[in-house]
Amino acid sequence: MRDVIILGSTGSIGTQALEVIASRRDQFRVVGLAAGGGSVDVLAEQVLEYAPRTVALARPTAVQDLQLALYAAAQQRGWNRGDVRLPRIIAGADAATELAAEPADVVLNGITGSVGLLPTLAALRAGTTLALANKESLVIGGRLVTEAAAPGQLVAVDSEHSAFAQCLRAGRASEVDKLVLTASGGPFRGRTRDELTDVTPDQAMAHPTWQMGRVITINSATLVNKGLELIEAGLLYDMPLDRIQVVVHPQSIVHSAVQYVDGALIAQCSPPDMKLPIALGLTWPDRVAGAAAPVDWTTAASWTFEPLDTVAFPAVELARRAGTLGGTAPAVFNAANEVCVDAFCEGRIGFLAIVDTITAVLDEHESGAGTPVTEGSRFVGDDAITVETVLAADAWARQAARRRTAPDVAGRP
Repeated sequence: MRDVIILGSTGSIGTQALEVIASRRDQFRVVGLAAGGGSVDVLAEQVLEYAPRTVALARPTAVQDLQLALYAAAQQRGWNRGDVRLPRIIAGADAATELAAEPADVVLNGITGSVGLLPTLAALRAGTTLALANKESLVIGGRLVTEAAAPGQLVAVDSEHSAFAQCLRAGRASEVDKLVLTASGGPFRGRTRDELTDVTPDQAMAHPTWQMGRVITINSATLVNKGLELIEAGLLYDMPLDRIQVVVHPQSIVHSAVQYVDGALIAQCSPPDMKLPIALGLTWPDRVAGAAAPVDWTTAASWTFEPLDTVAFPAVELARRAGTLGGTAPAVFNAANEVCVDAFCEGRIGFLAIVDTITAVLDEHESGAGTPVTEGSRFVGDDAITVETVLAADAWARQAARRRTAPDVAGRP
């Protein structure tokens, strides 16, 4: 029996993780759930179903809403008010971090964005196995995260990085030539840069393969998500970024591959379903029987691959630059992007301006010409990076991106 804490339980990764657990109660026990507080009805149902001992809410004002939702959900189930066992509820900006440090066998970090960094570090410092779906915390934390992790403690949940972990079992580290990171290409695959000028948020949200939250879906359209995954792969598997190649694979069946020095290519293939890497993240290195459907070999299918168009989609090479710089550069890349995604979805900037703005903010940071002049405006390398310098760079980059995407600057209402 593995005790599991799920951070981001009402999001896409969290809800799918609970679906994996639902039919395997003899293997898993949910001891903690964390959520932002925007979906208390969903969280209330999760609490009643899995009876965690602790619930963490990022929004303190949602505590009473959750309690009321619990009583309402219990009433719908035909329970008496006295039948509801309220969990211990903690709330505030540090609630998920506090929960991540509690005793458990596995912490699944499914939070979206840089706010996942401190919970990631808390779980690692507690000695708990960390199933990491929050790629941003590894990207911005860099060596702070990798050095905090004991061997085998950090398990990737992204389908691409889970694929790498599986494929790397086929040979020794010294035998690896390169990592091949696959990308679906997003909804705009095949378009030129000029053809991306007037795309809308609704079009960008129409991902052809995966159902994800807003930030990740827009990141997949710009390929910023693939850039973050590039940096993540280098950190997870100690691989120089110039030995990681991004290849477009629209069918999303080959989740990634490892090329060995003798020319062999070992790939991990399965229909697009996050339940497989989630299940592996909860039980690594063991597999969970029936976690997801396998490839159907009775039906004809074609798997295609094509080079990435780095002119139309420059985000991957920009991420490679940020990751090669290391230090605070990846934090600036990620923070500026999160601000730009909001600005795009709110109609303040166009689609192409997302990566253009990230580039401008990263240029400011790297050159030391960033304004306003604060601790976070200056680049700090890996040799001097701390949690404080990462968070300062994150805060500065957000301010710099907001300044560039303000209505009067962006030229939009």
